[in-house]
Amino acid sequence: MHLTVIARILGIFLMLFSITMLPPILVSMYYNDGATEAFLLAMILIFGIGFTSWLPVRAVRQELRNRDGFLIAALFWLTLGLAGTLPFMISTNPGLSFADAFFESLSGWTTTGATVMTGLEHLPKSILWYRQQLQWMGGMGIIVLAVAILPMLGIGGMQLYRAEMPGPMKDSKLTPRIAETAKALWYIYLFLTIACGLAYWAAGMSMFDAFAHSMATIGIGGFSTYDASIGYFNSPLIEGIAIFFMLIAGLNFSLHFYAWRNHTLSHYWSDSELKFFFLVLSGGALMTISALWYTDTYDFANSVRYGLFELVSVATTAGFGTSDFSVWPVFLPVLLFMMAFIGGCTGSTGGGMKVIRVLLIYKQGVREIRRLIHPNAVIPVKLGRRAVPDRILDAVWGFFAMYIVTFMVMMLALMATGLDQVTAFSAVGSCLNNLGPGLGDVAAHYGNISDTAKWLLALTMLLGRLEIFTLLVLLSPTFWRN
Repeated sequence: MHLTVIARILGIFLMLFSITMLPPILVSMYYNDGATEAFLLAMILIFGIGFTSWLPVRAVRQELRNRDGFLIAALFWLTLGLAGTLPFMISTNPGLSFADAFFESLSGWTTTGATVMTGLEHLPKSILWYRQQLQWMGGMGIIVLAVAILPMLGIGGMQLYRAEMPGPMKDSKLTPRIAETAKALWYIYLFLTIACGLAYWAAGMSMFDAFAHSMATIGIGGFSTYDASIGYFNSPLIEGIAIFFMLIAGLNFSLHFYAWRNHTLSHYWSDSELKFFFLVLSGGALMTISALWYTDTYDFANSVRYGLFELVSVATTAGFGTSDFSVWPVFLPVLLFMMAFIGGCTGSTGGGMKVIRVLLIYKQGVREIRRLIHPNAVIPVKLGRRAVPDRILDAVWGFFAMYIVTFMVMMLALMATGLDQVTAFSAVGSCLNNLGPGLGDVAAHYGNISDTAKWLLALTMLLGRLEIFTLLVLLSPTFWRN
């Protein structure tokens, strides 16, 4: 275990993170909102901690191993989550406690979008910008940014890439050099953010709101500058723009990369995961719209408007809102909530179990049924025309098993803090899937639950963002043996 290298990397990125305080400082100075000193102090403290960690080991040059990658991935999110608390705590408005500030910070970094804050309209503009900025940086995965920079520091990044993106697609290199790939993905990410912001602005948002919401849309985070979220604007055009860009951000970014590099769109229609994703969304939209119309919750036009927006927002795990789906009739709240368990595509900024895993589990189930009928037949599981190795199928089933166990354990732990079943179930599902809004007592916000519940949910967010195995592997005694 190369602890000195890990300390050097964390120190460097804490110093880099301190620089990201500059945009909120500029926003604060422009609006004269009184939070400038809080961000300046936070920047100095974060830079100082990073510099202190980096200085003693600045000359260390060693290649990272796989085990180092897992440890640094977990420590990186935890460290940034802790560092991100400072502006929330130092600023007199909102002046959050440590537990609330850590919950808000980690929710931003993991793009969960669960918040303990209310009265957003009355917060300093710089604090609002900072929340959106956290989601934007976390959306693509700060580790991918690290992979783009680490090679320039003399440290290989492939181990971090594998640790950050477990699953069937993790070993597929988009280009021979992972650093080149990561940079290209960030260019695409930045382009989509700017395009989304300009579209919001053209549709009637202020410049501030447009780019604040574009960061959360492309990052699939769900934070807003208003308590009413996207519903504040009451604009079908803005909602349509949000739906479009949430869908774009919910797709595998390797598809966008291929389109950008080869100037073609044809590969989108041949991707099995994408087709399954839109099939599930279409079925969910049909049921949602039909149920809203049939129960006279809305007329047909508004059933389409609100039903489609909430479905896409929840299914991609963005968590934006135009209406309170938790009070919708019949099965709709549970249906929408279950959509988040599937989540976005692999390699997207979405959460959930990921579409490709659900697709492979379904195909494996179909294969087992066929084997009962033809026990001696050789029946491969295929994605497109390619057979999926059994090793990948085993990994998918292993992930699913650990996902269920993690969900059960965290739900029981939350219920032990005094939360009711509906609240505990939805809070764990929302945080594990990095969705944000829940049901019951957390339908609006998480500010009223106990600090113990917030710490448990913060751990759940981290487990969801690192896709469970990356964090749980650190608890294995084998990991710590030489």
